[in-house]
Amino acid sequence: MSNLAHNLPLLRRRAGYTQEGLAEALGVSRQAVSKWESGVSLR
Repeated sequence: MSNLAHNLPLLRRRAGYTQEGLAEALGVSRQAVSKWESGVSLR
């Protein structure tokens, strides 16, 4: 598991974001955030 996949969910929750809210703030899909968090895709 990459550092991003490990840290992103922790930092996202600490900041009070849902996957959907973070995706909207970053201008990406919720599925992209989910893939980053699971380590499937880091792009």
